Amino acid sequence: MEESILLQFAVIVLFGVGAQWIAWRFRLPSILLLLILGFAAGPVTGFLDPDALFGDLLLPAVSLSVGIILFEGGLSLRFDEIAASGKVVRNLVTVGAAATLVFAAAAAHVILGFDLRLAVLLGAILVVTGPTVVGPLLGHIRPVGVVGPILKWEGILIDPIGALLAVLAFEAIVSGDPGKATLVVAGGIVLTLLVGFAVGLAAAFVLGQVLRRYWVPEFLHNPVTLTLVAGAFVAANHLHAESGLLAVTLMGIALANQKKVDVRHIVEFKENLRVLFIGCLFILLAARLDPAEIASLSGKTLLFLGVLVLLVRPVAVALSTLGSGLAARERAFLAWMAPRGIVAAAVASVFALRLEETGHAGADRLVPVTFAVIVATVALYGLTSLPVARRLRLAVPNPRGALILGAHSWARGIGRALREAGFRVLLVDRNWKNVAIARMEGFETFYGNVLSEGTWEEIGLGGLGHFFALTGNDEVNALSVQRFTQEFGRGNVYQLAPQNRPEGRQGGLARDFHGRILFAEDASYDRLSLRFLEGAEVKTTRLTEEFDAQAFARRWGKEALPLFRIDETGDLAVFTTDARPALKAGQRLVSLVAPAVESEGKPAVPSGKETA
Repeated sequence: MEESILLQFAVIVLFGVGAQWIAWRFRLPSILLLLILGFAAGPVTGFLDPDALFGDLLLPAVSLSVGIILFEGGLSLRFDEIAASGKVVRNLVTVGAAATLVFAAAAAHVILGFDLRLAVLLGAILVVTGPTVVGPLLGHIRPVGVVGPILKWEGILIDPIGALLAVLAFEAIVSGDPGKATLVVAGGIVLTLLVGFAVGLAAAFVLGQVLRRYWVPEFLHNPVTLTLVAGAFVAANHLHAESGLLAVTLMGIALANQKKVDVRHIVEFKENLRVLFIGCLFILLAARLDPAEIASLSGKTLLFLGVLVLLVRPVAVALSTLGSGLAARERAFLAWMAPRGIVAAAVASVFALRLEETGHAGADRLVPVTFAVIVATVALYGLTSLPVARRLRLAVPNPRGALILGAHSWARGIGRALREAGFRVLLVDRNWKNVAIARMEGFETFYGNVLSEGTWEEIGLGGLGHFFALTGNDEVNALSVQRFTQEFGRGNVYQLAPQNRPEGRQGGLARDFHGRILFAEDASYDRLSLRFLEGAEVKTTRLTEEFDAQAFARRWGKEALPLFRIDETGDLAVFTTDARPALKAGQRLVSLVAPAVESEGKPAVPSGKETA
């Protein structure tokens, strides 16, 4: 028996993490795989029974996990992101939420045949747009302009609002008396806002004081934070039912926007927890589905889904963006992004169980319809959002450009070769002279410290897919690599080889803090600077059948340092100490070559096959 329980726990974690890895590897919506694996582990094979495994702890554990996910989401919300579009966000979570509830409830009543009270509850549940889905989609799309921040803010703020609306709808159902229901709803809104704001802001203040005054050592920062989040969630729910989600979301937002203490290390910890929680929660909730309930879904469900996608969301966005100044293509993209996620699944599961306990007719249909909406919207938006964004000119196809830290002379030489090859190149430097020269040479630049919060928020990353740290400061290179890893992925952040210093505690940087090492083990800043001072230059060579890689090596000798390979498709491959891309005809090779070879009387462009 004990071995069976342990095996089920292991399968939950394996499926939860494995599905997200497979989704990342093959660029698929992760929630689709999670739902498929959860359904296979639960109702299909009968191997996993979450209710038997967790008992009465299941739904409280789900609620607390959702609270931690929303706290992490709140930590990513900064007010300066929406300085120019805050009105749109406000409208989406108020006017848009109300429109979604009303029209979704009407559709559920007319199309699915839900009684009016149950239809309102379903409409409230479907108000949420799912930050656990929107976030990964935005990271994959990288939309330009304001639509990305708007969707991120909406996705996180709408979850506690949707949960609140669902609670109020549920209370109205069980109250029975319409007059009493009105008072319940009004009082519930006021109490939830008061409790949520009071507890959330108080918890953020306490945590800020704990961190700022060094009352706990750094290795306890994350455990203490997790404890306070759980405490705030439970305390708020104890004071008023279901106000915990609002409290922890506001706690995260308050911490993200204060200036007195650095919370980046907490953000990273919570991001790791989010991945684990999302995976496990979807496996558990999908495993609770009843095959008979799924089989009961009919063609009317498809019609209901069509109304949600093609009518309800566009109407909500249209009402929310009136007079906003957003372009038509931006409004169209907002109207095409409303996937539902873990909060909708969790809230539906909780209230369906409560309604079934009260004997409410039709409550057993709530969960399968909600999961059908989740699966359909995740599949639809996950597979179409990137093509739609590109069609609306809000996303750059296959971002391959280079963000280069450093605008000194030879960094500009490398950037120039990439720019001439058709890549977007953005140079960042805190040295004004370097930036001024780069601008005169036609480069796109940013003047500022790449490690500062302002720079991080203001740099436009549209079209950029690689980060190169080319400064002479190993610590700055390593820290900047750590910061941009979350944007570009660990495989696409690079830094120069550290200067020749002994490794260990007294010299050099720990290997865990390195990005991928560029070009060669000895290609440090000092070494490359010396080579450029000696007259070396960056050349781009088109390889052919006659002038292949071996001919290139004979022509330029062992001192030639390969930097990049540009494929016929325009993809960029970087030479690093752990990867030496293969070369073939039709590709372009960007390399650092010494002019001394040309002084031997050999032509600089043999047989007309090499171009600089």
